[in-house]
Amino acid sequence: MSYTFELGPIRPPSEAKSILLRVTRNCPWNKCTFCHTYKNERFSRREKSEILEDVDAIHEIAQRIVQEAQKPQFNGLISETVIRNAKGLDDTPDYYYRQVAFWLHHGMKSLFLQDANSLILNTADLSEIIRYVKTKFPTLERITTYARSKTASKKTLEELKQLREAGLTRIHIGLESGSDKVLEFVKKGVTAEEHIRAGQNIMKAGFDLSEYYMPGLGGKELIEENANESARVLNSINPTFIRIRSTVPIPGTPLFEAMEEKRWIPTTEEERVRELKLFIQNLDSITSTLLSDHIMNLLEDVEGKLPRDKNKMIDTIDSFLTMDEEDRENFIIGRRLGQFRFLSDYYKNAEIEKLRERLKARFESVDEAVMEILKNYI
Repeated sequence: MSYTFELGPIRPPSEAKSILLRVTRNCPWNKCTFCHTYKNERFSRREKSEILEDVDAIHEIAQRIVQEAQKPQFNGLISETVIRNAKGLDDTPDYYYRQVAFWLHHGMKSLFLQDANSLILNTADLSEIIRYVKTKFPTLERITTYARSKTASKKTLEELKQLREAGLTRIHIGLESGSDKVLEFVKKGVTAEEHIRAGQNIMKAGFDLSEYYMPGLGGKELIEENANESARVLNSINPTFIRIRSTVPIPGTPLFEAMEEKRWIPTTEEERVRELKLFIQNLDSITSTLLSDHIMNLLEDVEGKLPRDKNKMIDTIDSFLTMDEEDRENFIIGRRLGQFRFLSDYYKNAEIEKLRERLKARFESVDEAVMEILKNYI
């Protein structure tokens, strides 16, 4: 017997401890110029029966592991031996047992619905799937999903409440920008007002809402527009979380091609930081938690609860902007090479200073060098 279950390609970093349940394949829009995840892949809805079978497979693997771990010699602890014994003669690849074992280790508290837009499913069917999941795994505290504002804006408030009552707790929305100019340029397929309508209804329905903002998405031409309009939209929504995702053009995407053809001029690291400052300054009368939980962000320590921590976040940004040029460049290089995680980690490092000189001699600027580093990194 095989207990495999289908898995999609990505999930938010905040869902690292979640088990993944794929309810759709790929992205129904799949035109955003900055995204490479689903390119050349066809969107499809999975059959409800297939999804429920995957839930059963995860449940069976979990039961096998728990039963083995409860034997006296293992004292409830999950080990390599426990996983191997639980699997026994089952021909399911080890990978699936390890996925479930990892989830068990973290308490089976969260589950993430894949792929890019689970809300596109029929509301009644998605509600049934969520209720079934809750029945199989009563330890679940959080069930979350990605969704598009375009789709969410078409759901009635009653439909969203139905999903919330079924057990869906958090929705992740790729706002990216609140500027219609930027949204049109990157082919997001949604307007600022649709972002607002979707976000407001999601919050009214009782969900936790994560909205993702991308400093630098408007390029040099629309720095202020991207910051100001994104703040305006998020002020109208007051989401639970605002997550920062700095724009890094990825090779092979239309945005990268636009950069190479000079139709879109990328912002420098410092310009993205200044845009982030302007964005935060314009966040007013909301209680969101701002998070910088992604490795592509230069200043990962710009985080806090609004309005309480607003000045602290701006002070952190100003600490970077008021560094002398060499220290700023050294931090940028060290951060991009993994030497520093936070601005507070920074110290003068002779090796990084030497590397900075070599990079500046080879490239036109530190930003040109960083672009090459990030291309290779991605």
